[in-house]
This record gives sequence, C-alpha cells and structure tokens, in this order.
Amino acid sequence: MTERLPAADLRNMVAALRAERTEMLDFTTSLSDDEWTAPSAAAGWRIADVVAHIGATARGFCTPAGLRAAFAPSLEQFNEDPVARRRDWSRARVMAEYQLAGRRATTLLEVVRRTPITRVRVPLAELGRFPLGLMIGGALVFDHHTHLRHDLAPALGRPVPSTDADRMRAVLTWMIAVLSNQVAQAPLTGLDARVALTLTGPGGGTWWIDEAGVLTPSDGPVAAHVTAPALTFPDWGTQRSSWRDSDVTITGDAELAARLLDAVNVI
Repeated sequence: MTERLPAADLRNMVAALRAERTEMLDFTTSLSDDEWTAPSAAAGWRIADVVAHIGATARGFCTPAGLRAAFAPSLEQFNEDPVARRRDWSRARVMAEYQLAGRRATTLLEVVRRTPITRVRVPLAELGRFPLGLMIGGALVFDHHTHLRHDLAPALGRPVPSTDADRMRAVLTWMIAVLSNQVAQAPLTGLDARVALTLTGPGGGTWWIDEAGVLTPSDGPVAAHVTAPALTFPDWGTQRSSWRDSDVTITGDAELAARLLDAVNVI
C-alpha cells in the first residue's frame, strides 16, 4: 500500500514541511494589510482565514484538543470552527500561532518518525485511518502546498511559488492515501476493473486503483490508464477544477476512467 513509508521518505517529509513553512512565511510577510484581509479562492475564507486554518491544524497535532478531529463526522465542518474562533484575531496573533504551532508540529514529526509509533494507524474524521507519521507530515505539507498555490496566490494575482520533488512526493503520498481510503470505504459503482493512475513530473509515480483502494502496481492487466502532470493533481484532485479541463489523458476504457475521475475529491 502506498501509505507505508520507509524511513527515508519520512525524513524527506520533514524537509518538505520545513520548506513549505518557509514558503508560506515568505508569502505572508510580503502581504499588505489589504491583501491579508482580501478574499481567498477558498469559499467563505479570507487570506487571513486560510493562514489561521493551517496554524490551527498544526496546533491540533500538538494538543489534546486536536484529538477531536479523529472522531469528527465531517472534517470540512470541523475545520470551520477553529477558523471562526480566530476571525477576529489580529494579524500578529494569527501569525504567532502559525509560526509556533508549525515549529512544534515539525519537531513532533521529527521525533515520531524515529520511533515505532510512526506506524500506528490513527483515525482522521471520515477519511479513515493513517500511520501517524504520514498523517502529521502528509496532511500539513498537503495543506500548505494546496492552499498557498491554489487558494492564496491566484486570488491575489501573485505568482504561484515553485516546488520540488520531495514536496510533491509528500503531497501526492497523502492524497493517494486519502483516495485509497475513500474508494475502499465507499466502493464506486462499476469500478470492477483496475485503473492505473500515472502522475508525471516532480514526485510522480504510478498507482493502481480498484474497488479495494489504491494498490502498488505489479504484473497484471488494467482496464484504463490515466496520465496527468503531478503538479495539476492537487487542483483537480480536490475538485477545485475539473479534470476534464486539465491535461488528463485516458487510454483504454474511457467510461470506467471517467467514472472514477468524476468521484475523486481529496479533502
């Protein structure tokens, strides 16, 4: 399964999280006060709210209160409450929490990855169970990457920050693990054959998807093969845009592949 990471991958995930935190700090410190309070591309959230959300998520990994996320019926609704509580916070207070919580979460990941507890599977709302090391690193790198590049920079008309293979690998590993759980928990009607997904470019790879979830490719047939740039997956894979409007290529059973792609919505 894709979510069982070797030690080297988790070490790279620590570096990826540090790099994404630096990218976010560089971006936020350059904002004017008007940009800080401007609408983001995340529905109902300002730029400030998105940063507050990431800081609150990082804090949740380091405090007992964060355990509530494990048993929340809806992760998206769970994420709204901390943002609402921080809506009247000053910019300085939001950034202070973001910086402190981010440092603590990164340190926690560094410690956890060196111990057997990194493999302990823990629940996260309706998304299912994940190894703890993957949950901390993967979720936070994914949050930083996706919000910064798809909700913040475009909303302000600013250049989208670059990335690298380690950061993209962390993002894709988390997204594929979530997708695997989603497919296994709610099997897609008609997904009676394997679909191969190849994401090309930095951090990319190939995965097989069937009604059991996501599998590591091995010998055997696939009914359809989906190919797309890795850099685009965080956008259409979260339904911020449609895969039909992206650089997605399908060979084989196009109807089967389209049925799967229409259902992909990683949160």
